Amino acid sequence: MKSVHSLRGLVLAVACLVPCAMAQGPAGSSSSGPLERVLSQMDGVAASFRTAEADVTWDQYQKVVDEHETQKGKVYFRHVGNEIQMAADITEPDQKYVLFNGSKVQVYQPKIEQVTVYNTGKNREEVESFLVLGFGGRGHDLLKSFDVKHQGNEKIEDVDAARLDLVPKAASVRNNIDHIILWIDPARGVSVQQQFFFGPSGDFRLAKYSNIKLNEKIPDSAFKLKTSGKTKFISPQG
Repeated sequence: MKSVHSLRGLVLAVACLVPCAMAQGPAGSSSSGPLERVLSQMDGVAASFRTAEADVTWDQYQKVVDEHETQKGKVYFRHVGNEIQMAADITEPDQKYVLFNGSKVQVYQPKIEQVTVYNTGKNREEVESFLVLGFGGRGHDLLKSFDVKHQGNEKIEDVDAARLDLVPKAASVRNNIDHIILWIDPARGVSVQQQFFFGPSGDFRLAKYSNIKLNEKIPDSAFKLKTSGKTKFISPQG
């Protein structure tokens, strides 16, 4: 990424969490009991993961003005080679497309005919760990970047979900993300809800996933931006 500032721009534009490069530590954290079972279930899903799609609602809350910004649409994930690609088709309140293919994140806003391109560069794996968190990744890989605690089970809609609290190991990341809560469907090994807390500001981002479909055919068109001849492309410089 060009800088922390451009990454912050990505957070606001995508309503996903990539506030800074994610430094990984050694996978030295131990897991046992309920946590080990959840991580192993995620490992099992990752081994056979091909695709996922879901309806999504993103709620971005800013405490200083006490305002919620809600976006709704669909998200898509697919395993290609050694990476997981992600696409989002946001329909409310404004049309927006997001595409992550490993080397870059693109945010297309049809209303203004503009695509903002963020090159991931050497931070590809770190960016991927946020954008596809809870979908297709190995559970035990979480221990490389986070201190993970199992906080029991909680009912999310009709799912008795395992609640995991993730605290980033890297101090530079904790300056932006205090901690993350994942709610994992133990039967399918994927996330049904996520909440990211942005440090002492009191801001957070809550993502709710529903109508989740695993390993079904997703058309290639879902992973292509529907731009026009008038669309301009820009890349933040820092």
